Amino acid sequence: MPSKTKSLTAVYTGSFDPITLGHMDIIRRGAKLVDRLVIGVTTNPSKNPMFTVDERMAMVKREVAGISGEIHVVSFDSLLMDFAEREGASMIVRGLRAVADFEYEYQMAGMNQQLNSRIETVFLMADVSLQPIASRLVKEIAMFGGQVGKFVSPAVRDEVAARVEVIGRKGS
Repeated sequence: MPSKTKSLTAVYTGSFDPITLGHMDIIRRGAKLVDRLVIGVTTNPSKNPMFTVDERMAMVKREVAGISGEIHVVSFDSLLMDFAEREGASMIVRGLRAVADFEYEYQMAGMNQQLNSRIETVFLMADVSLQPIASRLVKEIAMFGGQVGKFVSPAVRDEVAARVEVIGRKGS
């Protein structure tokens, strides 16, 4: 009699404003660990987004299209643990860049554990070459005319440049 194997689902969430090579590293590696990876695109109320949720979803879908595995990109606007539960996830994947990330993520993992002890948080260390990359810094560099091609894909670089140009025209 064939045994039924349980499908392992994880969520990886963020604002992805814009999606960086660091995000892509975590997505590629996270997709290898699970049967189904759900990328949750959300808006952080404490951040000022450059792109709308729909634009970020389209960007993420395009960027992950070539990654093998079952990957879904969805938007959400709720508590992470409620989102994970709705998606049937038993794991949350989080990327760590530095000690400051660890302190914040450790606290969040503890709070999430209190909210739902059935869902584990798994931390993946960012590739050393990608550790300094942050969406916030990519946007800041672009706004001041710097080159962001080392931190994002060529398509994302072009989208950021086009958005900066639009913002610049509005500001003049």
